[in-house]
Amino acid sequence: MKKPKTLTLKNLTKGTVWDIQENDVFRLWESAMKDAEMKDNMNHYLDILKSAFDIEVLTVDKPAVKKKYEERGFKIAAVRMGDEEKVKWAVKKRPILRITDLTYENIRHISAAKLIEVLDRNFGGGWDSISQSIKDIIESGFDISTTTLPKDRLHKPGGMYEKKVEDGFEVLEIPKGTWIEAIFAKAKPEIEKPHMRFESDEEENEEETENQETTENDDFEDDDFDEDMLTEESYRTTFETDPEDLTLEAVDAADEDESF
Repeated sequence: MKKPKTLTLKNLTKGTVWDIQENDVFRLWESAMKDAEMKDNMNHYLDILKSAFDIEVLTVDKPAVKKKYEERGFKIAAVRMGDEEKVKWAVKKRPILRITDLTYENIRHISAAKLIEVLDRNFGGGWDSISQSIKDIIESGFDISTTTLPKDRLHKPGGMYEKKVEDGFEVLEIPKGTWIEAIFAKAKPEIEKPHMRFESDEEENEEETENQETTENDDFEDDDFDEDMLTEESYRTTFETDPEDLTLEAVDAADEDESF
């Protein structure tokens, strides 16, 4: 099995960016600025980082300002912007606090326990109160099921609640008068996508050469076509003919000759 590629800013996506932390942002950026091609695409990579991180430039470099950012959970370090002088960045991972913070990019980067925490913080009306678009995001990363039962029946031995918990589901209980809605969540297993095989440059060149030779041969055959080389055999068209039909045709022809 091939080892996964080392994560760099160049192969970072809006999905994998949720796997890194603030210190990784500084490290990846510093490494990227040594590459001329990366320097030319700074804005693109910055957009990817900003999809998961709050990044602010410290225009006032004073201890008091730095302290305020650190109190808010920001990490601070100097980074180089292309060939320009270094500036100081304050970087903080975007928190996932509300259901509106959930996206297709980050949904698989939180645990079922974290999802239950987010749902609990935003709930009121239960699962059905969530918009379909948010449900689609959640269900792209988690198996979700719900049940609403009287309080005294929800935790009945051998019931759905007990079976779901034993199967590894996290549960959120929402009181609804004398009833309780239970929402069960369990992370879906990741399906490994088949790796695409890219041919080496030599293989590609060989294939291009073969295609070119084939095309040249086709052109050569067309150019050397000579009508004088055509024979009777070239024009022959074969039909299935009954011998009796041929005999009848011969007799008809003889009769016509006698009539003259």
